[in-house]
Amino acid sequence: MISVANKNASEEARKLVQFLYDCAGKKIITGQHTQTNPMEEISYIKSVTGHEPFLRGFELLGYSPNINYDDADEACLIEVEENKGTAETALAWAKENNASDIKCMLTFSFHWFSPVGGRDKSFYAKNTDFDPEKVLVDGSPENRAFYSDMDHISEILEKFKQEKIPILWRPFHESYGTWFWWGRKGPELACKLYRMMFDYYVYEKHLDNLVWVWNCDVASAYPGDEYVDVNSIDVYLEEKKATDYKTEYEKLVGACGKNKVCALAEVGYNPDVDLVEASKVPWVYYMSWSKEFAMDGVRNTKDELSRMYSSDYSVKL
Repeated sequence: MISVANKNASEEARKLVQFLYDCAGKKIITGQHTQTNPMEEISYIKSVTGHEPFLRGFELLGYSPNINYDDADEACLIEVEENKGTAETALAWAKENNASDIKCMLTFSFHWFSPVGGRDKSFYAKNTDFDPEKVLVDGSPENRAFYSDMDHISEILEKFKQEKIPILWRPFHESYGTWFWWGRKGPELACKLYRMMFDYYVYEKHLDNLVWVWNCDVASAYPGDEYVDVNSIDVYLEEKKATDYKTEYEKLVGACGKNKVCALAEVGYNPDVDLVEASKVPWVYYMSWSKEFAMDGVRNTKDELSRMYSSDYSVKL
């Protein structure tokens, strides 16, 4: 059995990590993000291909405790409203498809509204003056709010633990950029926040169903193998091209090493399954982003979806 970051990881979490290692370089797991309960992306993919993604992504932004409803524009309010109930939907889907026995896979994205202050979509740094560096100061308002929010989210994650459902947990994503509050002072600080969450969720909350996914390709910010199960990167190419994302893979392992499996945690354009099969670049899974990225017929055409989901190299439902 492959070693995991959390030495007390549940049997189901360990089985999921083992499954990922068994697939890497031999198969690629299909994935799709959804952020609304109707999950139109899944229906669309099934109508085109006859299959559903093996990995389904859900969004927790609407569960942020510090949403400023009084100072939010219509787009923000719609997004929060659409997101309500997604954790319950995720739980029902994971149970129905037997995620406990790795008959499907579940991942959460968390666009975390800043724990203190902010307006509108305050997961964006431009909409909050929240200083993530002050989280490191014990007893500070930022520190207390950070842990209070983690307590709130841990109650959601605990429900999955009780049902023996493992979760690919990807906090503080895209910390190589400054657009989210956790990345505004650099990825090295985001790494410290990630480690704080890991220690709290592993040793205090005992959320042993989490499989820890790091999402950054900056070497100086890598948390260390003892904190990570999966290394990942988000890639939105400026122009569409058929690709196996080999360049991005090489940069990721150059920063984080080769001891962990690697994933395309978000993409705008799916990898070309024929190129990935030929090159054996060992991406273990990819996850397309939601709505137009999945369904506009341009970013990922019906023919490309059909080739992906009909290929013997892809893992799907």
